[in-house]
Amino acid sequence: GAVIGILLAILVGIIIIGGIKRIASVTEKIVPFMAILYLVACLYIFLSNFSLVDDAIGLIITEAFNPKAIGVGGVIGVLLVGFKRAAFSNEAGAGSASIAHSAVKTKYSASEGLVALLEPFIDTVVICTMTALVIIIFNFGGGDGAIFQYGGDGSGSVIIDGIAYEGAGITSQAFAQYIPYSNVFLTIAVVLFAVSTMISWSYYGLQSWKFLFGRGKAADLTYKLLFLLFVVIGAAASMNSIWAFSDAMIFAMVFPNMIGLYFLFPVVKKQLKRYLDAIKASNA
Repeated sequence: GAVIGILLAILVGIIIIGGIKRIASVTEKIVPFMAILYLVACLYIFLSNFSLVDDAIGLIITEAFNPKAIGVGGVIGVLLVGFKRAAFSNEAGAGSASIAHSAVKTKYSASEGLVALLEPFIDTVVICTMTALVIIIFNFGGGDGAIFQYGGDGSGSVIIDGIAYEGAGITSQAFAQYIPYSNVFLTIAVVLFAVSTMISWSYYGLQSWKFLFGRGKAADLTYKLLFLLFVVIGAAASMNSIWAFSDAMIFAMVFPNMIGLYFLFPVVKKQLKRYLDAIKASNA
């Protein structure tokens, strides 16, 4: 983990030290490429197992409203996990993505807000749902979901062929069932997702750091070195510790951000009306 962290820190360091223009030039190439590549692989699996797609969707719906799950508080538990993971997926409500969108030059701020609405839809509704369907279709291959037990042992990992897998490892096993050498493909996709996430969050943190400590070159370099150090620490630490710490930090962001959104609602409404009026005027 430490070795991987050092390699990632070097790669991310080369990008973020170049500033926002280099960050933008890298992410605008990486993000569409990895998203399209991933979606194509998922679609191939769906087409190869077309008869199982409706069964997979049905299983999601029926299990979500299973009386047994409701009886043991499963719905609340799943909702909490869903909210926590969704915050990582699309950053909705955390107030972080707005830092990147605020750097865009536009005449109407609401136009950028509408662009930002696409993020939760593409990240969570499309990509995450397709990932879930791929895993469920893979599990059908064992006959009545016999390859692994949904939910695992409660630690986030499941047992497949006597080996514990979690996160991307489960997805990797599902892809490997249908696409040769998919472990290489998925590794590349995960690395691209990770790198794009790190360089984006490095920019968010840098703007907050500058607000607290000023805009000098020394403060700028200090932050970037600290960020790269935590890239190494994060890669070497256990996943449970990383998730717990990150969930706490995300909550610390969401709580004040939601209060701020409440007071800014009149401003948002005014800007949206201004933008819609401009569209109507241009079409008149």
